[in-house]
Amino acid sequence: MRKVPFIVSLLIILFGCRTDKSSPEKEKTEKVNEFAIIIHGGAGTILKKNMSDKKETEYKEKLEEAIKVGHTILKKGGTSQEAVMKTIQIMEESPLFNAGKGAVFTHEETNELDASFMDGKTLNAGAVAGVMNVKSPIELAITIMTDSDHVMLSGKGASIFAKEKGLEIVDPSYFYTERRFQSLQRIKEKEKTELDYDAKTAVFYDSDIKNAKFGTVGCVALDKNGNIAAGTSTGGMTNKRWGRIGDAPIIGSGTYANNKTCGVSSTGWGEYFIRGQIAYDISAQMEYQQKTLKEATSDVIQNKLTKLGGTGGVVALDKNGNMSFEFNTAGMYRASMNDKGELLVKIYKE
Repeated sequence: MRKVPFIVSLLIILFGCRTDKSSPEKEKTEKVNEFAIIIHGGAGTILKKNMSDKKETEYKEKLEEAIKVGHTILKKGGTSQEAVMKTIQIMEESPLFNAGKGAVFTHEETNELDASFMDGKTLNAGAVAGVMNVKSPIELAITIMTDSDHVMLSGKGASIFAKEKGLEIVDPSYFYTERRFQSLQRIKEKEKTELDYDAKTAVFYDSDIKNAKFGTVGCVALDKNGNIAAGTSTGGMTNKRWGRIGDAPIIGSGTYANNKTCGVSSTGWGEYFIRGQIAYDISAQMEYQQKTLKEATSDVIQNKLTKLGGTGGVVALDKNGNMSFEFNTAGMYRASMNDKGELLVKIYKE
């Protein structure tokens, strides 16, 4: 009779060893991409019927240019941090997007720039809000993370810090584009008519003005070392007042990264992304509810955000290289590349 318990115990030990041995194999098969990168250039009422062929081509070419810069860095073994910064800088330097050079105007006809960055390995983060003379807000956000004891700096203080650290300072006129200036003038004209105007938020809701809230750029990257990084940069909301700050520089709202789960960059109506802690919620659902990236992004954007009344979207990338575009608007400028070099560039909801 004593032999039975001994045999059972031996089988349990052997079974346990086999299970432990098989675990790495299972983890290996779950890895979809050794490295990958995903970007967005803003979400909103982006319709094919309102887009000229020329403008559509310009957007697609710039998205492709930006993501290929980051992909090349990753392919050569570079860090996700460098890939995110360099990719976003391409979009910051383009007047097509509401970030950097193409930033929208405030009610006072100035440009106030916001950005944030997060490192998924250390959970370190940096953010900047309301700067008016720093050429690359995303670089400033990263420098705040690496070269200061703080997470967020704003306004004049952030500009002083940027200058002390040797970042490129430009005259505020660098950010002027006629297209964005005229958008502000149209809003101001409508403001005078007092039609469809919400005095509480100082924003119109007709078809011409709805996209005053959109155009943010963002990037998430996974490097060969398994580290995830995420960054977001924006000019904010057209006609914003009183130093308004949206979700883009708020860690957990506009940007979040954690090597345990995923990286996320958001774009949309910032007030709702802040209330819902949209970027962090996606990671939390993956960590605590064991949801897949697709399940988490879908629930947060299509369910939670939509029920709040918010509009916009996210790009997200998990630790295994799975990628997700999720938005509840008519379109989102977006692109992705995997470790095989496969490129996807899209604008409209498909």
